[in-house]
Amino acid sequence: MKVLFLDTVHPILEERLLQAGFECIDGTRWSALDCQEVLKDCDGLVIRSRFRMNAEFLEDAPNLKFIARSGSGLENIDVPYCEHRGIALFNSPEGNRNAVAEHALAMLLSLMNQLPKANREVHQGLWNREGNRGEELDGKTIGIIGYGNNGTAFAKKLRGFDVKILAYDKYKTHFGDSQVIESTMEAIFQQADIVSFHIPQTEETLHFANQRFFNQFEKPIYLLNLSRGKIVDTAAFVQAFQEGKIKGAGLDVLEYEKSSFEDIFDQQIPTDFHYILSQEKIILTPHVGGWTWESYYKLSDVLAEKILQHFDLAE
Repeated sequence: MKVLFLDTVHPILEERLLQAGFECIDGTRWSALDCQEVLKDCDGLVIRSRFRMNAEFLEDAPNLKFIARSGSGLENIDVPYCEHRGIALFNSPEGNRNAVAEHALAMLLSLMNQLPKANREVHQGLWNREGNRGEELDGKTIGIIGYGNNGTAFAKKLRGFDVKILAYDKYKTHFGDSQVIESTMEAIFQQADIVSFHIPQTEETLHFANQRFFNQFEKPIYLLNLSRGKIVDTAAFVQAFQEGKIKGAGLDVLEYEKSSFEDIFDQQIPTDFHYILSQEKIILTPHVGGWTWESYYKLSDVLAEKILQHFDLAE
């Protein structure tokens, strides 16, 4: 079987496919038209996010049997079209869930202990102890929204702290245990000190965190978003932050990202984004929550295993 690689991934995926008898084609530097031309004879695709996998891109690929997406999100793929065509879809959230969880915890502790501000001030020759007094995580209630791979991994990291964990997942039940309470959104609104998003981007979750969402919290919260930027309505977030409903935020993703992620600063920067960039209590990272050396390998290794199992080629 021929597999076309549209994006660069860890070489372990190609190595394992070659060992199983696949033919791997490097299209990582080709245009969309060039890729479509070669795709006519291919059985599989390996992607990240360079091109949108819609009917227009895939319609002239009669032999296509699978699309393997390095990462978790499938928002760049026309899933109903692929299901109609019988094209199997593989992703690899298992590969970077630990990295996302560690990044979320790092953001949270940095926020609560004012580490970015304290570090910057000391480097500038300021020794401001009182102005950098921290807040302890101990005793806080954390609301995890979405309890799949990443939400579960984050809860696992939090178990070393004396915290109460409320987890809400619209599509899962009976997952509570001695450490995690299966929760409603109403309970999170009433009790949470910290809220962390771990849900995919779908039509249902676009602007999930809107003005109504923020207005329902009974206490000011710390907000973490390491899922997708468009889940948070930026204008509503800024308003809630200015009104004191959000004490601080760790944002690894932003609403303004395009599908390829890297060109966010090449477009006109909106007023709300300018405001976010000016705030000490908002920590920003460039969509690297799951972007570690270890996860780079694991994302591809997980995909290889899923592909080989699908075709009964796994050892």
